[in-house]
Amino acid sequence: MSKAPMQSIVSHGLLMLLSAVLVANAHAQSVTVGSGDDALARSIVEKADQIRFPAEPFQVDVDIVTTRQGERSEARKYRVLSKGNDNTIVTLTEPASERGQSMLMKGRDLWVFMPNVSQPVRLSLAQRLTGQVANGDLARANFAGDYTPKILRTETIAGEAHYVIELNAVDRGVTYQRVVYWVRQSNAWPYQAEFYSQSNRLLKTCKYERFQNLAGRTRPTRLVMDDALRQSEQSVVEYHDMTVRDLPDRMFSKEYLRRLE
Repeated sequence: MSKAPMQSIVSHGLLMLLSAVLVANAHAQSVTVGSGDDALARSIVEKADQIRFPAEPFQVDVDIVTTRQGERSEARKYRVLSKGNDNTIVTLTEPASERGQSMLMKGRDLWVFMPNVSQPVRLSLAQRLTGQVANGDLARANFAGDYTPKILRTETIAGEAHYVIELNAVDRGVTYQRVVYWVRQSNAWPYQAEFYSQSNRLLKTCKYERFQNLAGRTRPTRLVMDDALRQSEQSVVEYHDMTVRDLPDRMFSKEYLRRLE
């Protein structure tokens, strides 16, 4: 046999081997990203939770402006006191005509206290608070505790690699039954979320924007929520004056809130 055919056979064999190796490597990488490594997915979501809010007890003021058909329709201000993942008080501060309303969250139980109403009223975390903002969006933002995460894929957005994570509710008591969540790989910054109903219908999307220093860490200070059903409606949530502060456990009780009325 001449050298030329032998070289051709060897070259062809090397190409086949190289192709097989490349395909195997590509398959392995795909499995690593798409297999839903539970520990990695949970770690990513936990880090993103810590970016959004402090682990320590904190206070933050929240402005929410809702527009419909491009025109401003609602504006409300709230003060949020939060300790851990299971204790939150949300107080309405504006408009003045509705001042005095407050919500208490203990675990996944939520009550609203209203002036001139003797007993608190039980609410759902999924119930709408104002515009595109649900009660649970302010009272409970614990993705790591409320959802089982699975990595779906990675995407490159504006030159940055992001994990795309599916969050499935641990039970029906959480705010949303399913969330698709984009988190930047390099620093665990949340980028975007899609929120779905129990029937897997897309309810709204949320963009995390304007990262600034709040309570000693760079966090998203502006959330833009767009209604997926009525595309002309949008709510913008802005956080400011966030401070870490001591919040005694006795504050997070029905008795304490009744005394404040």
